[in-house]
Amino acid sequence: YNYFNWDCLLQFVKCATGSGSSLIHVVRKDEDIYSPILRKLFNESHHIFVGLQTIREDLPSKNKKPQFVSISKSYRSVIRACMEELQQVVSILLAIELIWNLCEVLFIDAVPAGSLLLHLLDWVRLHKADVDEKAREVLQSESPVEHHGYWDVPGSIHTLTEFDVKWRHWHEEVDRCLQDKSFASNVHLELICKILVGDEDTLLEHKELLSTWYHFLVTRLLFAHPTIKPTELHYYAQSCMAMFLDSRSAPETLDSILLAAFDFDIHQVIKDCSIALNNWWFVAHLTDLLDHCKLLQSHNLHFGSNLREFLLLEYASGLFNHHSLWQLAVDYFDHCPEFGRVYLELHIERVPLDTERKALKVLRICEQRQMPEQVRSICKIMAKRALRNNRLGSALSWSIRAKDAAFATLISERFLQDYCTRGTFSDLDLIDNLGPAMLLSDRLTFLVKYHEFHKLYGEKCFTEAAKLLLSLITAKIAPRSFWMTLLTDALPLLEQKEVSQTHPHLSLGLYDLTVICVFWSFQEEDIELTKVELLRLALARNLAKAIVKEGTVDA
Repeated sequence: YNYFNWDCLLQFVKCATGSGSSLIHVVRKDEDIYSPILRKLFNESHHIFVGLQTIREDLPSKNKKPQFVSISKSYRSVIRACMEELQQVVSILLAIELIWNLCEVLFIDAVPAGSLLLHLLDWVRLHKADVDEKAREVLQSESPVEHHGYWDVPGSIHTLTEFDVKWRHWHEEVDRCLQDKSFASNVHLELICKILVGDEDTLLEHKELLSTWYHFLVTRLLFAHPTIKPTELHYYAQSCMAMFLDSRSAPETLDSILLAAFDFDIHQVIKDCSIALNNWWFVAHLTDLLDHCKLLQSHNLHFGSNLREFLLLEYASGLFNHHSLWQLAVDYFDHCPEFGRVYLELHIERVPLDTERKALKVLRICEQRQMPEQVRSICKIMAKRALRNNRLGSALSWSIRAKDAAFATLISERFLQDYCTRGTFSDLDLIDNLGPAMLLSDRLTFLVKYHEFHKLYGEKCFTEAAKLLLSLITAKIAPRSFWMTLLTDALPLLEQKEVSQTHPHLSLGLYDLTVICVFWSFQEEDIELTKVELLRLALARNLAKAIVKEGTVDA
């Protein structure tokens, strides 16, 4: 990581351009992930996403379709919940839910011609709730007919009328009455009849009650074309938008996206949303759901991945920049079969290991996914950090987990150095319970066995202690700097009154080691010759006792 002093940079910019200049802007990628409310959106939608991946592929399409519709509604309910808490970007979330809801009706639910309009009515009423509120206000008044909003409501309310084969006959009859001027005496009644037959001029005269062109579209279809077919939607959508919008004003991005949806151009919807929205959440989750509905199989990208995976990878990569949302990204990478593992390996190494608890989380993720290189890297980082903080037990534990023999040897030597300095071992519980892990390095094995020797000696098991000390000497795994310590530890055993069968062998082994130490004493000034002389004397006494005892037994 390269650390940069932004304060110094900003001071430099102020001096160079003046304090009032705004020529330089600090840009941060995926800014939305730092919004507390949107974090709720990311967290809640993550559970829905994981649930979607568990739907069995071998189920018949007719059994899976209700599940897909239910999941789509769950996504929209999460968006709605966030809108209630976040007023600043409510317009963006409203647009997102508007597009999602239309895609659900047209693509996921794939409503047939007979009931398509009813679903579009629900769609537009959900996003134009003021009509229902106004109707409720009028009906709850003391005299609904005299209410000031009474005549506005019939002109804008849409009931879910049950259309049947008699509709055309009814439509012709109402149209005939209008042509005959049957309602000319009552302006309001005539207005209602014109609305019921879907008169375009009348609807446009009251477009302030409709507010949007797609509201106008559904109103026009309800009264003029109630049995609209999905393939005809795009024609009417374009026509209504052209009629509703001012000829001098160009369509906005949302208008273009909705038009693409009415044209059943899924890929254009995804493309336009990717450009218009400032994060990948919407396009990633919508594309994933559409892919599960088998609507995107024909669209593969040129660089080896399909559209679904590409968008999920981009979304998950953004989540990895956040200090807590990175854990959600792991599941998204898991469900990207082509490049998900590669992305995870690259991003997991960039997660800052601020605490040991966080390091264990990252480690568990890597171990569950069988990522040995990342496991070793994390363990080495934590081991070195613990060693710098003089936490030898933690450092040894991490190095064993990393299977790093060289580092385990280094830490074992630090343990031995501390013992030589203080005369006691630290982290005894860890050393006692290493088990087979002590075989990672010779030095670690020596550390564990040497501690075991002291434990036996403390429990007055002198024979076992002598055997263990003898094995340590003959195995020659002790560091050279520790030879004198081993010889010193042997002194009390050699001076024991009772001579066991092990002691003569111990004496012979110590004799060899003493000779080496004497030779070494000519090379190293810090070797105490006095200790060597005492050892030689103790060795001679012990051997003499052993010889006498052996001769007595033979006699």
